[in-house]
Amino acid sequence: MKLRQPTDFLVLEALEDKGRNVATNLAAHTGKSRKNINTRLPVLEDYGLVRKIGPAERSGLYEITSLGKAALVYREQYDEVDDFDSLIEGPSAGGTGQGGDAQASFVRGEDESDDDED
Repeated sequence: MKLRQPTDFLVLEALEDKGRNVATNLAAHTGKSRKNINTRLPVLEDYGLVRKIGPAERSGLYEITSLGKAALVYREQYDEVDDFDSLIEGPSAGGTGQGGDAQASFVRGEDESDDDED
């Protein structure tokens, strides 16, 4: 995932703050050109950070996804990590590290002590 800073994060912030929106409004909210926003929205959609919503297929109406919200949470770490995708996708997508398994179990509501009772 290669995000363009600060534009992509500004778009995500605007969608989170203002709700679903179109490129013209996002340009006004971010201070970026409409052409720039129209170029970045399909890229953000390909990354799964935003989704185009209807009712018309060509409506140009976008909303932020849960992955996009996660990207905002971890925004400060974007330049510091090698694999931002795995960071924002969480432990279930990032491999089988022991800490990730414990966190995933906690999120699912499983008690770690259950593993010791075989």
